[in-house]
Amino acid sequence: MYPRTWAQDVLRCHLCETPGPPMYCDICHIHLCKACVGEHLSDESKEHKVVSFKKRGFAPKCSKHSKKLCELYCEQCNIPICVQCVSSGEHIGHKQVEILKTFQSKKDELQRDLDELEKLIYPKYQEIVSNIPVQKDDLHQNSKKLITALDKHGEYLHKEIDIAIMKLKSDVAEMESKHLVVLDKQENEIKCSISEIEQSIADLKKSLNSNEVSLVSSYKSRVAEFRILPPKLTVSLPRFIPQKINKEQIYQQIGSLSALSIKTEEHGYTLDSSGAESSPPHRPLIDVPRTITEINTEYGGSKELLSVSCLSDDESWTSGKDNMMRLYNLHGKLEKSIQTKSGKIPLDIAVTQSGELVYTDPNDRTVNIVKNTQIQTVIRLQGWVPLYICSTSSGDLLVVMYSVVEKQAKVVRYSGSTEKQTIQYNDKGQPLYSSEYHPKYIRENKNLDICVADYRACAVVVVNQAGKLRFTYTGPPSTAKEPFNPLDITTDSQGRILIGDPKNYSIHILDQDGQFLRYIDNCHLDYPYGLCLDTRDNLFVAEWKTGNVKKIQYSMSL
Repeated sequence: MYPRTWAQDVLRCHLCETPGPPMYCDICHIHLCKACVGEHLSDESKEHKVVSFKKRGFAPKCSKHSKKLCELYCEQCNIPICVQCVSSGEHIGHKQVEILKTFQSKKDELQRDLDELEKLIYPKYQEIVSNIPVQKDDLHQNSKKLITALDKHGEYLHKEIDIAIMKLKSDVAEMESKHLVVLDKQENEIKCSISEIEQSIADLKKSLNSNEVSLVSSYKSRVAEFRILPPKLTVSLPRFIPQKINKEQIYQQIGSLSALSIKTEEHGYTLDSSGAESSPPHRPLIDVPRTITEINTEYGGSKELLSVSCLSDDESWTSGKDNMMRLYNLHGKLEKSIQTKSGKIPLDIAVTQSGELVYTDPNDRTVNIVKNTQIQTVIRLQGWVPLYICSTSSGDLLVVMYSVVEKQAKVVRYSGSTEKQTIQYNDKGQPLYSSEYHPKYIRENKNLDICVADYRACAVVVVNQAGKLRFTYTGPPSTAKEPFNPLDITTDSQGRILIGDPKNYSIHILDQDGQFLRYIDNCHLDYPYGLCLDTRDNLFVAEWKTGNVKKIQYSMSL
């Protein structure tokens, strides 16, 4: 009998060679029929892990205990763990779930990202880039029309105006060249992004087809980055304006070309939001919020903790009443510390979409950004003092500032160092914000509303993207023990607004239209001052007095 060629044969039971065995031993890596499972398990010389054939390979070997398989997943440590890891006490108090559940949840996330990239983002990029050749043709046709008009007008002029005509032709060519440079640059950038999206799609498909837990768990989503579509260029093409010929004022009589105008609109293109694949996962509020972990920092006492801002799910920046900004991980380990450029206390901090730290320094009236370990000043004010800051989904900065002379406060939107928008008054010309130098923390909501927690006004003021007042929240109908003086504010993936109420040792949760939903008042909060959220909507609360940061779960996790 010829030896069996397994690559060309059906799967068979390792013990009895029954075809199509439905079971598999993850440790011995052999196929088993149901009748032989008992016989295989009877071999007590080593451990066994018999699972259905479809679930084979889901349990990886433990990195610490090589003879054990990981059947659980520690959400806090973000690693697979085995039974021996649990019994060692290393993960006491940590949330542990079945590894298959975590694996499937991650697969679902990969599928959502793949669907959004393939069905929404990638087609939109293709649509945008396909329009650029049309713009180039319009540009060329317009330039040809300008040249023709100039030639026709030049036929009626004397030889003395030939130099002027050539000058204008040169201007047209220069404008076209400058415009073409801008269009070429945008086309190259979009094509580069398309290549990155195609690579992300390929990586996602590879991960979805893989049973390797380490490959799937290491996935880092770039969908949020790709949701920010390329800026739209709005161009006012130059026109030729002829004049009657006057030999004494020949240069004035020839006319002139209007200036080339290229306007960048950050929100000129939008994604269709009707598809379910573009919606964030639904995270309803849980009945009883709980503290997941408490991070001990070196703040506290006279060195009060003022602000916290998440860099990732595992790290967060903090600042307080000294001149240092500190990055801590979930275990309270100090990862990095940076001193302010002026050596003075930073008033507020934020993390940009690209993961860079920005902070306000009212002492020298600057807004600064930390790139690696270098600090660059991006905004320097005259007559106004920068107080509080946030980074928006489009990459802009929203800065709350105050004028000591005018006794007024306003919100200004910046793109880099360029001022784009000012929000200061309502439709009746009345100030939106209190006129005193008191906390006014700021955040952008999912629907692009701008939310300011005005401490002195005892209110949260919410305006839309255009700066029009939507609503003002002054506390829930029920009477609290102390007046409502909001401090920090943040918003989650569902558009909910979370507000720190330190005097009542609680957090208020509103929907995006200002309706009160509930308190977080059961987590033993001690003067909650700073707030931020990670990508899973876990709430980080900086306690002013103790100097600790609490990580709190208040909504359903995936």
